Amino acid sequence: MSSAAPAGATHGREARSSGSEATEIEHDGAGVGAGAEAWRTVLRLFLEGEARTRMHEVCRGIGLPINAIKALLALDRQPPASMRELADHFGADASYCTVLVDSLEAQGVARREPHPTDRRVRSVVLTPKGRKLLARARVQLEVPPEGFAALSAADQRRLRDLLVKVAAADPVLGASDPPGASVA
Repeated sequence: MSSAAPAGATHGREARSSGSEATEIEHDGAGVGAGAEAWRTVLRLFLEGEARTRMHEVCRGIGLPINAIKALLALDRQPPASMRELADHFGADASYCTVLVDSLEAQGVARREPHPTDRRVRSVVLTPKGRKLLARARVQLEVPPEGFAALSAADQRRLRDLLVKVAAADPVLGASDPPGASVA
């Protein structure tokens, strides 16, 4: 990747804070810098690499579409979830979530039930079948891609430690996942 900045680009550092530590992200105004390059590589690995292919294979193998797997993951992280919470999680409107939950119920992997604290609201919870399929999916998704074999055991531990640190600083993940938690 070229680190040459376009004419007129401003070089600098963007201040970020996570918890009690203030850090900086190196950039040149055009998204070039070590942090931006690392992030582009993570995106490329996830969106174009073996992870994307594996996700499709896992979904075919358990008979659920990707949006269903994502919904099961969301329901597993914050049970029970109201329809509104699901819509907010997906950045979707309520009608999308109604169709999604209808599909999950038809497949027997989730069900609607009264919300524990507000009887006007319906919650969506995983069924035993949903938990079983999600566990199968996680086992398959959490096997490291072949590219990890290019790293020594020490490099793999270092990468793990760095990614756990980044995940802990993420404003969405940091509050919900303990270090080393399953992220599939």
